[in-house]
Amino acid sequence: MIRLYLIRHGQTPGNKLQRYIGTTDEPLSTEGKEFLEKLTYPMPEALYVSPLCRCVETAGILFPGKSFHIIEELSECDFGEFENKNYKELSGNRKIHLLRWGKEFNYSAINNFAAAHAKGEYLLFLNNDVKSINPDWLEEMLGVCQRPEVGGVGAKLIYPDNTIQHAGCVIGMGGIAGHMFVDMPADRTGYLHKASLLQDMSAVTAACLLMKKEVFEQAGGFTEELAVAFNDVDLCLKVRKNGYLIVYDPYAKLYHMESKTRGAEDSKEKVRRFQTEIEYMRCHWIDILKNGDPCYNKNLSLTKWNYSLKPIPGMETEAGQKKEKTGRKSCRKYQ
Repeated sequence: MIRLYLIRHGQTPGNKLQRYIGTTDEPLSTEGKEFLEKLTYPMPEALYVSPLCRCVETAGILFPGKSFHIIEELSECDFGEFENKNYKELSGNRKIHLLRWGKEFNYSAINNFAAAHAKGEYLLFLNNDVKSINPDWLEEMLGVCQRPEVGGVGAKLIYPDNTIQHAGCVIGMGGIAGHMFVDMPADRTGYLHKASLLQDMSAVTAACLLMKKEVFEQAGGFTEELAVAFNDVDLCLKVRKNGYLIVYDPYAKLYHMESKTRGAEDSKEKVRRFQTEIEYMRCHWIDILKNGDPCYNKNLSLTKWNYSLKPIPGMETEAGQKKEKTGRKSCRKYQ
């Protein structure tokens, strides 16, 4: 069995000052080196390292004498205006209004809190594990969102391995709601080219969602009973109920690590919370779950993300039923 170790580099002077350190190539601090020297790891068969100085130094301290491979793709992202600055240094920038959330994690409450302080006409909800691909992604989304009939716009999100993470959402997929074209190579267009077409959807993920502030407020913002899952689906459905469109824009492309910062939903508390959120959606959106997504053909499968046909009644074989059940693995929980 292959065992993979993911090791973060040691502390740098910028880390010590709580600065955003991405592309800034700085060495380890004295404290960082001393801490690493106390750690022990099994000697790996192969060692892959970012080209950044702090990562190369970390590898040399933890695995002295071991040769390693420099992988350019392991370089960290550029934090833009945040790069090499901390909260105190950023507070003097008039373009940036920093807010602190001191309570427990609740995605809906956090974003409602931020939206209440926002002064612009548009709100951009953007996860902290998202990285832009095309530089004009925001202008692209804004151009669509400015249409008077549009309430919100979602982007095409791609995993680091260049497969699709999000290309719109279908209500009922996998149970409550699910992303379409998950794990399909990002350069493929899919059924009827839907992965690459601007189109109306019932919902899109809030990992990257642009919405008119007025529309957001009319909908009552995010439902805070939905702390983690389905809050974006619920918001989109409320916006559509108010007469606005939700649009998937494939020309706005970003990488998304999907829940890498929160981790897996594997504890008893998280499972219990997730079940509560499922019940909320079933109670409040029973009509669309029962009657089907108006943006999705009723003859298509709700267990496969690739717009496959439903099995014809009476013609399912044992193998076909098994394959259909297996397809549920591709219907990732919508978030």
